[in-house]
Amino acid sequence: MSKTALIIRREYLTRVKKRSFLLTTFLVPLFLIVVYVLAIILTANSFENSRAMVHVIDQSGLFQGRLPDTRNITFVAVSGEVSNAKEDIADDGAKTYLLVIPENVDKGAGVELFSSDIASIGTQDAIRDQLEGVLRDIAFEKAGIDRKTVENIRPEVRVQAKEITPDGEKESSAAAAIGVAMALSVLVYVCLLLYGTQVMRGIIEEKTNRIVEVIISSVKPFQLMMGKIIGIGLVGLTQFILWIALSTTLISVASAVFVDDDTIARVATGQTPGADPISVQQPAHYGAYSNVMQALGTVNFQGIIGAFLLYFVGGYLLYSALFAAVGSAVDSETETQQFMFPITIPLLFTYILSFGVLVNDPNGPLSFWLSMIPLTSPIAMLVRIPFGVPTWELALSLTLLVGGFILTTWVAARIYRVGILMYGKKASYAELVKWFRYKG
Repeated sequence: MSKTALIIRREYLTRVKKRSFLLTTFLVPLFLIVVYVLAIILTANSFENSRAMVHVIDQSGLFQGRLPDTRNITFVAVSGEVSNAKEDIADDGAKTYLLVIPENVDKGAGVELFSSDIASIGTQDAIRDQLEGVLRDIAFEKAGIDRKTVENIRPEVRVQAKEITPDGEKESSAAAAIGVAMALSVLVYVCLLLYGTQVMRGIIEEKTNRIVEVIISSVKPFQLMMGKIIGIGLVGLTQFILWIALSTTLISVASAVFVDDDTIARVATGQTPGADPISVQQPAHYGAYSNVMQALGTVNFQGIIGAFLLYFVGGYLLYSALFAAVGSAVDSETETQQFMFPITIPLLFTYILSFGVLVNDPNGPLSFWLSMIPLTSPIAMLVRIPFGVPTWELALSLTLLVGGFILTTWVAARIYRVGILMYGKKASYAELVKWFRYKG
């Protein structure tokens, strides 16, 4: 076994056997599953507990018998003094309201909603919609207009986006593409910094403890640098694969055990248990939930995962070489800031642009060039891929990324071979240039 392979094996096994690695690998998917299940269950329960009782004093007389109950609100007509009614709702507690409708409400006078707690935005909007609907009906009646005729004249245009590919037409969803692009942008940005920093910290630790002097006597500096980069990179890949496998399995199990179809339907439509299915119009296939799943179905997740692995590996190797050079040039982590900032600027710049320029114009000139430059392509290209990227652009981008890694590694190795044995001298950019120019 070569010396580089031995270093890779050591770096990999040392880290995957750590308790922190095992805890992070297994607890993160569990945490995501707990959040997923709780979000579904709590959202469903919130619909069950959000039903409000609204006492109505109609001083106008226009709304008598015209306020039907909804899935979240029950209207109760009351009479008597407003002051007495206020005392009654104060005694009843939360989710009991008093709605006072003035005589001239049809002329723009405001209604008043009293409660012992602040009414939610949803409750206020629902009451306002009901009142506006009644006033609209009254206006229709005075104008001699049939409301049903007006409501039936509601043309709906559904735009079904389709992408023309060499294999034919296929459905596409811009919303799903943007969602996936944003997720990949965040994931790549965090991971490149996380694992690249681990390489830098490992080198600083060995340099500070003088362990590196013993290691360098047996292996070349380049072999040590590449061994650490590849070993830690394999740790990251292992963690990603385990996260994907565990998350997929646990989500399937959690959905089958804790979340039934009825719960998902109530979350998607806002329907409470026991609600009249006629009064609550339920969109086909659970409405919003079905639309989300249908949109996600247009995304080529296999291709995206494959591209993610390629760009993660390429971007990690490129940036880790730079982080390794920084680690060799300093004696402590506090001295890394002056070198870290220029390295992270391309990543940060592309990450910020991914939320605006890249998703709004994924095939524009700026998006194209950012996806070709090796320092920015790991984020830019992954943001563009869900929108569809020509094969030649993908191939060119990967070729340039590999070339950028080779060039970066060569530069970093020349700095690393000198800096790894330098102690007590604060490095500067001028010193790094001198180290790069040293022969031998």
